[in-house]
Amino acid sequence: MTMVAAQAVVKEMPESLTRSRRWENTSQLHKRITHAQTRQRFLFLPPSLLMRFLFTNPIKTPLLSSILFHFPNSPRLGLLDSVRVNSPSSLTTQRSSLSMAAIPPKSPSPEEEGLARRLWIKFKRESVFAMYSPFTVCLASGNLKLETFRHYIAQDFHFLKAFAQAYELAEECADDDDAKLSISELRKGVLEELKMHDSFVKEWGTDLAKMATVNSATVKYTEFLLATASGKVEGVKGPGKLATPFEKTKVAAYTLGAMSPCMRLYAFLGKEFHGLLNANEGNHPYKKWIDNYSSESFQASALQNEDLLDKLSVSLTGEELDIIEKLYHQAMKLEVEFFCAQPLAQPTVVPLIKGHNPAGDRLIIFSDFDLTCTIVDSSAILAEIAIVTAPKSDQNQPENQLGRMSSGELRNTWGLLSKQYTEEYEQCIESFMPSEKVENFNYETLHKALEQLSHFEKRANSRVIESGVLKGINLEDIKKAGERLSLQDGCTTFFQKVVKNENLNANVHVLSYCWCGDLIRASFSSAGLNALNVHANEFSFKESISTGEIIEKVESPIDKVQAFNNTLEKYGTDRKNLSVYIGDSVGDLLCLLEADIGIVIGSSSSLRRVGSQFGVTFIPLYPGLVKKQKEYTEGSSSNWKEKSGILYTVSSWAEVHAFILGW
Repeated sequence: MTMVAAQAVVKEMPESLTRSRRWENTSQLHKRITHAQTRQRFLFLPPSLLMRFLFTNPIKTPLLSSILFHFPNSPRLGLLDSVRVNSPSSLTTQRSSLSMAAIPPKSPSPEEEGLARRLWIKFKRESVFAMYSPFTVCLASGNLKLETFRHYIAQDFHFLKAFAQAYELAEECADDDDAKLSISELRKGVLEELKMHDSFVKEWGTDLAKMATVNSATVKYTEFLLATASGKVEGVKGPGKLATPFEKTKVAAYTLGAMSPCMRLYAFLGKEFHGLLNANEGNHPYKKWIDNYSSESFQASALQNEDLLDKLSVSLTGEELDIIEKLYHQAMKLEVEFFCAQPLAQPTVVPLIKGHNPAGDRLIIFSDFDLTCTIVDSSAILAEIAIVTAPKSDQNQPENQLGRMSSGELRNTWGLLSKQYTEEYEQCIESFMPSEKVENFNYETLHKALEQLSHFEKRANSRVIESGVLKGINLEDIKKAGERLSLQDGCTTFFQKVVKNENLNANVHVLSYCWCGDLIRASFSSAGLNALNVHANEFSFKESISTGEIIEKVESPIDKVQAFNNTLEKYGTDRKNLSVYIGDSVGDLLCLLEADIGIVIGSSSSLRRVGSQFGVTFIPLYPGLVKKQKEYTEGSSSNWKEKSGILYTVSSWAEVHAFILGW
């Protein structure tokens, strides 16, 4: 069961918070409602109830966000449009800033950030792909072949010359003496980078300009930079036609917008790689490169570039800021392509599908659903549908309709169920936790302990069924809710890439406690993902109306791991199978450990607490890959082992995508 339980927490919240942001303002809401719907009466849950249901299962990461519903078939149900609930930071567990996690901590508010910072956060996904590229993983590990590094330096030499030229053109366009001085200083920094590249060449005894032909990725990137710096941007007058100082300043801003991603990305990679250096392992062959880009001076240059972009863009219109955003995003993508274009003649641990042979290999990807794929727990959605579509206490129900509780009775019953679940869940966890941390991981011991949690989950589900709270829900409403359900950023794209890759022999299975498999199928079908295999509980329906019964299939950690193992057995041994499981909760723990590669997404405190106490080791994925790359040599195996007691942690689906599929 995935019961949402936060009644006690809501009572402790300031009254102003439970009333805040019930909806967008009335005019905005009406704009979103079609002319047919405006004739209907809209029933909305009280803010306190929405808050209660949007607090997630204690098994999961506490996370609040939005739900998007639209139920045209329910006469009493309107448009639940982007319901957002704010909570004080003390009540919300943010995704942790894991060592080497690719996504930075969430900033206080957009108003407090400059344009450059907002764009970096918005397009940070691309930085993940740059960091997980085979070239950068090998560079970070120190086992990148020297010939590849030489090729990279030669390409970067050509790029930096264009970068310096772009700064020169931007300086000519800037009409402010301070801005000109800042750009001049930034250009001097690029010249210092070129000197570092020259120092590498002297060590090698060769000539940079003659080392390698400029590849297409480098040409594409340099041409983009110089075209932008020359004013060859859509909607901007060409060089020589910039009639006013403002038009020139605008081109300078566009140029800085196209250059800022490079500076920030290298500063980011430098700091990340520096954090992986091990003082006890001897000299890293590329320590000079890492030291340069992690240095305080380079970090300051990246910040100076961003500050200047913020300054130059202050007077720009919304349309002009949109142009900067497009240039920034394009530059980020060109950076990824630049790294991915570096030729490698060595085995690498990334991407996982490298060397995949559809005829002899099979990749089986398993994923949890609630809060692994979704932003909101599915029980919150089903509870909300039940309450909003329920009759009022003074309304007569049609004779042919299943008897239902009134909306008021449902609110009270859900509250009692959620309160009981929360209290008993914590007691259950404590009852099987060992008094002292287990030194050596033992799968059987953990399996035995989680049997107690399984019994608890089944009892809790039985209470829900007996209460009748799930009775009378229309199947069409469930499907519409699923179609509008917001999924985690990057989740849908990842699965689409997997199922549409004709060169990949892969299958995707979703294993979930969700009470209603139709909700899951609808959420993925709206993205064209009908090929996903869903293993979940199902509602019992009579003429498309739920009877309140649940067809119990996957209710507990034991059920989940049984479904996982049964699925693997069906594939047989005709091919080399590689299994990956992605999950976020204690309920996923056994599956995560049974898989060849277990990936924990998010920062569930319960999962880590239980796992750690039973000897499970949690390793941030990127450092784990860098360590594997150090040990990875020609002819060796990447050595992914099931039941090893090691799980890898990520903070986003972008990391999952970058690791498994690459760019």
